[in-house]
Amino acid sequence: MKKNRYTLPATLLAAMLAVTGCNSKLDVAPTQSIDENVALGTSRDVEVTLIGCYDGLQDIDVYGGAFQYASELLGNSDELGFGGTFQNLLEMYNHEMTTNNATATTTWRDSYVAINRCNNVLSALAIVDEDKRARIEGEARFIRGSIYFDLVRLYAKTWGDGDNGANPGVPLVLKPTRGVTEADKIARNSVAEVYAQVLEDLTTAKSLLPESNTFYATKYAASAQLSRVYLMQGNYAAARDEANEVITSGDFSLNTAFESLFFTFLDNGGANPDEYIFSMIVTQQDGVNDMNTFFGTTISSIPGTAGRGDIRVLAKHRSLYEAGDKRGAFFVSTNNTFTQKHLDKFGNVLQFRLAEMYLTRAEANLRLNTQTGAAPLADLNAIRTRAGLKAAATATIESVLKERHLELAFEGHTLHDAKRTRQNVGALPYNSPKLIMPIPQREMDVNKQLVQNAGYN
Repeated sequence: MKKNRYTLPATLLAAMLAVTGCNSKLDVAPTQSIDENVALGTSRDVEVTLIGCYDGLQDIDVYGGAFQYASELLGNSDELGFGGTFQNLLEMYNHEMTTNNATATTTWRDSYVAINRCNNVLSALAIVDEDKRARIEGEARFIRGSIYFDLVRLYAKTWGDGDNGANPGVPLVLKPTRGVTEADKIARNSVAEVYAQVLEDLTTAKSLLPESNTFYATKYAASAQLSRVYLMQGNYAAARDEANEVITSGDFSLNTAFESLFFTFLDNGGANPDEYIFSMIVTQQDGVNDMNTFFGTTISSIPGTAGRGDIRVLAKHRSLYEAGDKRGAFFVSTNNTFTQKHLDKFGNVLQFRLAEMYLTRAEANLRLNTQTGAAPLADLNAIRTRAGLKAAATATIESVLKERHLELAFEGHTLHDAKRTRQNVGALPYNSPKLIMPIPQREMDVNKQLVQNAGYN
């Protein structure tokens, strides 16, 4: 979702779904359900349902914040402090989650709601106008594949921790659920099976999506997500090539000033900077940015800022920046210190930006001793010099990973980068059960096919 793009408010979506007209006040059909042949009877019906898929994607318990803050809190190694009162976030912060954790429950539930909407779209492609069919399939597959990827990263053992084919992932539901029966209560697919489905969805999406698609998913959004999937799997050649494709597309460019990447509503009128590849659009009419809710705070000198101020940045993190690093100055202090990345109340929720692609390409090239697209040192220095630092003389895996940690801080990468690089999180090893979210108790209660993650009763 790039610059000069807008989103349909939920109220408009509801209005588009409403049924109007009635010949008789006594001729009233029940509204608790609607026949699927009526609900998805035309190409326009499917297009409206696709809008619902995006609405599900931007839900605060999905990509509207929860996927990202869960990674930051669970992956925290004493670089963040927590001063809030929400028990669900406190459990994450303390690495002591329970099976009734509210975030674990609503993220699971709302993710599967969005997936089911995608399944409805994909089940009705035959009635979609031919000139729109490929794009609509691509968008639905991009959303479904993306959600499954982050579900399996949060609720299952990380890729390569034991047997991917035996480790339980999450249930793969690939057909619409229109009434829950015993047949719908399925077991968890393996981690390997979930990743295979993610790759199938995203590679298909990439082949079907256009290069430009207003504020919706594009070919390059699919490539960016694929680069993450391959990086998690240690498939460095594929991660490098997907990142390189985004970089060399010419559709995106690094912002000259690091600080101009944020405040999309306050400074940019709601438009994304040229560096953004895809984001959740937030407006004054629709959408909530839960990264702002928990990382943000009200700064009286900056009108339009907001947030609970629950998640604070500690000295340990700030000490990692070199002198003169603009990113090290991108904080604001009241009684506590907060990142400025999430101060904007109506700021768009970032998903992918070009700097990540440069860092992925640099890391992958280093690990493979290749120079696809550019030398690793050139990519590393593109990020360093933008931050106001001197160009490095050499590039190493350690220097690229440090740059990644600082550049992408508080954007949802911390836990997953620790797991894929086999780094401890505080005193916990990367594969500690405490770094995996529990299958929600309500799901365990109604679906006896599910097995709970280790460490949870």
